[in-house]
Amino acid sequence: MREISYLEAVREAMTQKMLESDDVFIMGEDIGVYGGAFGVTRGMIEQFGPERVRITPISECGITGAAVGAALTGMRPILELQFSDFITIATDQIVNQAAKIRYMYGGKGNVPMVVRTPAGSGTGAAAQHSQSLEAWMAHIPGLKVVQPSTAYDAKGLLIAAIEDNNPVIFYEHKLLYRTSGPVPEQMYSIPLGKADIKREGTDVTVIATAVMVHKALEAAVELEKEGISIEIVDPRTLVPLDEETIVSSVKKTGRVVVVHEAVKRGGFGGEIAAMIAESEAFDYLDAPVQRLGGLPVPIPYNPELEKHAIPQVKDIIRSVKATLNRA
Repeated sequence: MREISYLEAVREAMTQKMLESDDVFIMGEDIGVYGGAFGVTRGMIEQFGPERVRITPISECGITGAAVGAALTGMRPILELQFSDFITIATDQIVNQAAKIRYMYGGKGNVPMVVRTPAGSGTGAAAQHSQSLEAWMAHIPGLKVVQPSTAYDAKGLLIAAIEDNNPVIFYEHKLLYRTSGPVPEQMYSIPLGKADIKREGTDVTVIATAVMVHKALEAAVELEKEGISIEIVDPRTLVPLDEETIVSSVKKTGRVVVVHEAVKRGGFGGEIAAMIAESEAFDYLDAPVQRLGGLPVPIPYNPELEKHAIPQVKDIIRSVKATLNRA
């Protein structure tokens, strides 16, 4: 199978869905000749023209409202917000409109739109362009929240998101855009709400999201040298959450570390820990669930401080060993 980058996988998913249906179009700031803030849409305006690759003003609330309206009339817009931090400006349209309409009108109106947006730190973009706010969106009923960690997952999950009749927030981590992996050329979808076991193990379950999946895989290699086997579960979607796969893994290992880049306080790791505590997996736990997340500080511009603010491989290794040392 050929290998392509995460960025190319996202572009290919959009391209194939636009070729399949005239109802699918993309919109956003600088997504035309410039190709978007990270080059994801580069070349698409030449292929599809300005009617289906719509360059918008810098007005996140306005363009999100336009996407909601288009979706209500039967189109399937894919909206690119340049940085996920700017979702705060579009919150009224996403939270009070897109998420609510299907329920308020008894299912007579659907909002099949996808909000694609780069998230996370690691690029030196500082506090207002580096946040991980997925837990905010996961809290809102009516929204689906996706966090792909590989090129294969990015393509399959984005196709599923475009086909979904609900609004989907699709978080793409900036550090993953240049990573590569095997991706089929043909169109395929990955069901939203189906986790993936990225590595099988027996001693500790590590539940990791987005770029933390890769850090966990690095940690697994180091821990294996010491005879410690970790199983890495990538939820891939926070909403819907694949509780069955998580519970099954916890019952197998008896120990859990949840790791995400977002600030630990109020992060989605707390939701996963609570779900495990309320499930049948609780009786299988040999130690309390460990949570590992970002520090409660705005992401610094200084690269060393930026690294210090979010979990690193050594932190995952330390947390795994800590849970193994608990009685």
